[in-house]
Amino acid sequence: MLLVGDSMSRITIEPATAAHAAECASVLRTTRKHSLPYLPELHTADEDVRFLSERVLVEDTVLVARDEAQRIVGFIAFSKEWVNHLYVLPEFQRLGIGRRLLDEVKRQCPRLKLWTFQRNLGALRFYERQSFSVVKRTEGAENEEKEPDLLLQWDRWLTAN
Repeated sequence: MLLVGDSMSRITIEPATAAHAAECASVLRTTRKHSLPYLPELHTADEDVRFLSERVLVEDTVLVARDEAQRIVGFIAFSKEWVNHLYVLPEFQRLGIGRRLLDEVKRQCPRLKLWTFQRNLGALRFYERQSFSVVKRTEGAENEEKEPDLLLQWDRWLTAN
């Protein structure tokens, strides 16, 4: 268990379980609506819960960040070399939670890749501060939202020097 923040706002980071699907789906929906208001809403809340419970929590390793009230305020889902999801509720952003979640994954994986939308400048700045570099740009033909995106990559051996 990892702790983030001071005693007033202790955040724990722990492995997710199947029981966390609905709460993680709520974090995903809230964060996307706040940070990516230009994206179309392609799925219902129930579809998001089903996606998380039947796919993400089955195929990925998922860590959740909980506040003192045990509410999930962020999560990261990853597999071998990929960060597939990283969401932190808007009111908990810029407190180091996303960085701590990502640092935990970096300890486990020597290389990471992820996609982010080109218009998501906040995410791009965050990932660049975490030593990710843009390796590919697309016009979005391959993503569900049809939104131009970026492939980012981090390599431990490049940042170790």
